[in-house]
Amino acid sequence: MKELFVEGKTLPEAYHKAILALYEQGDVLPCSDWGQTQKEVGMTFAVDEALAEPMVSRLYIGGFYELQQYVMEILDGILDFKIGEGNCWEYTYHDRYAGQLPFILSELRRNPDTRRAVMNIRDFEVDSKNADPACLQSIQYFIREGKLHCKVMMRSNDAPQASFMNAFAFIMLQKKVAGELGVPVGSYTHRANSYHAYEKTFRMLEQYADAIRTKPIEELTYEYEGFYKEMMEESLPEILSAVEKLKERSRV
Repeated sequence: MKELFVEGKTLPEAYHKAILALYEQGDVLPCSDWGQTQKEVGMTFAVDEALAEPMVSRLYIGGFYELQQYVMEILDGILDFKIGEGNCWEYTYHDRYAGQLPFILSELRRNPDTRRAVMNIRDFEVDSKNADPACLQSIQYFIREGKLHCKVMMRSNDAPQASFMNAFAFIMLQKKVAGELGVPVGSYTHRANSYHAYEKTFRMLEQYADAIRTKPIEELTYEYEGFYKEMMEESLPEILSAVEKLKERSRV
């Protein structure tokens, strides 16, 4: 299985390099659990400055509404109510990490040089029996040279359909932790043991790769601060209303 590493100053730069590397170097292999083939590599993409602009790639399947909702799922747990008996979910990432966050903050305050600030997302008892186990396995934080760095480990990551939104939301969580600690945000590293595209999205992967190879970065990105952030925040009332409707249905 191929192991690849790419790096960029910004999130879109690193993400685009990862998409292009998967397209050009990925092996086409069976994916029997889902009855199709996949293009797959082991991938690490590193972002030198996690909050550097432009921060938003145009090459992902959602828009400002979907990105805002996903950030709220990760940071605020707006869909945690869907977990449990009678509901469709066994977990959310927020539910898995939220109870560990106080330790992370206290440990990094205790010793900024620590290597122990790890949040474990995998729950063996649940995930070993679940047809859809958590893809995110762990998040680790380091304070080095006065900045908070984040390293994420995923067992599996859908490259064109999920990886940008995953990374963006995890960086927003990193920003939140850094704010609690009173330190700047540093680098972000995203590791996926299986970084893949399913056969059904091969055309999407090809279109993304073509755009990355032929268009300037300015045509493939948005500035987050200002324009895109405002668009995301304008979607808040609609998102919260939709969540309330889902909660009402879950009570019936």
